Amino acid sequence: MSRHFTDDHAAFRAAVHAYLAAEPVRNTAMLTLLDTPDRIAGARGWWTDPADGRVTGAVLVSPARVPLLAAMPGVAARALGAVLPGAAEVTAVRGESGTVEAFAGALAEATGRSWTPERGMRLFRLGTLVPPHPAPPGAARLAGPADLPLALAWTREFARAVGEDPDTDYTAAIGSRVTGGRLRLWEAAGEPVAMASVSPVLSGQARVSLVYTPPAHRGHGYAGAVTSAASRAALDAGAAHVLLFTDLANPTSNALYQRLGYRPVTDHSAVVFS
Repeated sequence: MSRHFTDDHAAFRAAVHAYLAAEPVRNTAMLTLLDTPDRIAGARGWWTDPADGRVTGAVLVSPARVPLLAAMPGVAARALGAVLPGAAEVTAVRGESGTVEAFAGALAEATGRSWTPERGMRLFRLGTLVPPHPAPPGAARLAGPADLPLALAWTREFARAVGEDPDTDYTAAIGSRVTGGRLRLWEAAGEPVAMASVSPVLSGQARVSLVYTPPAHRGHGYAGAVTSAASRAALDAGAAHVLLFTDLANPTSNALYQRLGYRPVTDHSAVVFS
């Protein structure tokens, strides 16, 4: 395989977009990053088949030195792990489970570092949406500017619950979801009780994320209701594929999303390096 690395985001996008878009569901995270280059630092890489120039894999590295791997054969992931620029600075890696393990093993051999599993995720795709019946009390509505403080507080609580940094400044990220009409709240008795976000439609797919219900409001079906509302919004926006990730360690959420009509696609992993 021929390897290519660049700091030129436009060149990277031109080289890999068709490859990623051929399987938009498996490559949903990287397709999103193609349009948010400020979230990338360091290596943008891809490799090609020397016989025909066909792209066979791709990688992006975040400012925190976390490579995101596109869907690719294990042999390509192992080859990348052995030659990735800045391998000694890599802190973690994310992608499909088999791909991540192949990459991590090769990087560990090349650098003498060890790695441990951090988190397992499952990617789901919506089949036929099945809204909760009966629906819980209340209704979905778009979050507005006045809801921003609450949404930020809930986002920090969500981050803490899933093992991410609750002290990160989420103001810009949540603000763009509010102004873009992509954050929905479920409101009952005049009070917001749950939230869910949906991404813009890119390459025919959109992702539901940031599904959160405060502990005091759990057990009433609000998470399912607001997820259903966000999923319907994605379909209405023209998404051919509506996706979401769940934590494999949370059987409650995995069961909930399947009741709404989501079906598993593939498992993803994150591993951390010493």
